[in-house]
Amino acid sequence: MRGEAKRRGPVLRMGCGCGLLVVALVALAGVMGWGPAPEVEIATEAKGIGPATPVAVAVREPLRGLELVRVLLRQGEQEEVVAEKEFTPRPLWQVWGERTPEATLQVELGKQAQPWLVNGEATIRVVATRPAGVLRQPAPVVEELTLPVRVTPPTLSVMSTQHYVAQGGSEVVVYRVGEEAARDGVLSGDDFYRGYPLPGQQGVSFALFGVAYDMGDRERIRLVAEDELGNRAERAFVDRFTPKPIPVSKIELSDPFLQKVVPEIAAHSPHVGATDDLAAAYVVINDQLRERNRRQLIEIAGQSKPQFLWRQHFLPFPSGQVMSAFAVRRHYFYDGEKIDEQTHLGFDLASTQQAPVPAANDGVVLWASYLGIYGNVVILDHGYGLLSLYAHLSSIDAQEGQQVERGQSLGRTGATGLAGGDHLHFATLLQGVPVTPVEWWDAHWIQDRIDRKLGAALPFGNPAAAAGQAAAGTGE
Repeated sequence: MRGEAKRRGPVLRMGCGCGLLVVALVALAGVMGWGPAPEVEIATEAKGIGPATPVAVAVREPLRGLELVRVLLRQGEQEEVVAEKEFTPRPLWQVWGERTPEATLQVELGKQAQPWLVNGEATIRVVATRPAGVLRQPAPVVEELTLPVRVTPPTLSVMSTQHYVAQGGSEVVVYRVGEEAARDGVLSGDDFYRGYPLPGQQGVSFALFGVAYDMGDRERIRLVAEDELGNRAERAFVDRFTPKPIPVSKIELSDPFLQKVVPEIAAHSPHVGATDDLAAAYVVINDQLRERNRRQLIEIAGQSKPQFLWRQHFLPFPSGQVMSAFAVRRHYFYDGEKIDEQTHLGFDLASTQQAPVPAANDGVVLWASYLGIYGNVVILDHGYGLLSLYAHLSSIDAQEGQQVERGQSLGRTGATGLAGGDHLHFATLLQGVPVTPVEWWDAHWIQDRIDRKLGAALPFGNPAAAAGQAAAGTGE
């Protein structure tokens, strides 16, 4: 053991000596000004410079630290310092001490910050200096990145006319948009409705869009187009806007109702949490789960096919008595105290118990399962983001991916989810956002608002005429 220890001794002493020598050499290099040059990295996720393009400049000098970093933008004869930062390097005589070995500067480049920019190219130039040594002043490190510049928005023009929209309703707009656009469609309040190429018409697009039930300002409806750099064109196009009042109803929650709906929904949705306090659990379901389901509907709508799947006006539920209409603000009371309020975004239609539920139109089944507050649900895709939803079913007769025809049975009415009694909750959705179904039940509205604008692009001709023929032949 003693011999082994003696053999290890010199190795350890040699390691310490080498370590001190390395430190001394590094320190000497810094003092003399022979150290490593700063490393500079210019990074951006954008493919060019647009109206406001974020750029990150990272600089590293681990020896004595940074002294000065300057970021410039140059296009032609024009040059501007867009960022500059000074640092305090470690003094010459110190081996250890405070310094800034690395720094990142965040800058925003583009037409908004540099109004002199024009389409073409521009160069980002980064100059990084380090402290002087005894014998020399190290040259600054210069790094450059040249990017394309595009500061003009895509071309955008409205082609259709007579855009008459109602609060909570639907419409369609036809337009031309430049090839440089990466995203185009209608921005209606906070909701974006993407556009699609119009079949059979080169360079022409259209967008089916809705107006939220609580949005009463036509100025918030815009046709928009953006390129990949963020340049954006906007056009106002709404000719007439009809506001709609929001009715209010009062709902008294009973213990038997809570005992029925809360355990059932919680069993399908574990994130609801404890159900010891039925009223508190109901509020979680009515608020948080409702919001979760709202987001799910938007995700489901993302699967909609870019083609017309429907051929006629939409069928209403046969012999359905309206128990609650679209966009009714509900105030919920329990033991005389108001505990919640939500908006009912569909039609509650009652018939006989476990009545057959027909498909409102031709489509493809996107969902056929339990869905939170809606209970057993079937969701049909009618193409281009237009969906119909059938909720609270006692049984489901459709499968996801199945093609169904107008009038085909999807299941039977029931009282699953937040239903107090047997009925059908029917909803119409545009890209996941609820709109009133009344318009889509109206053949004349479809002719005036949809067919007149899209015309020959509809693969089934005049849907209103087809609907009239079908009604005459079937006695609807």
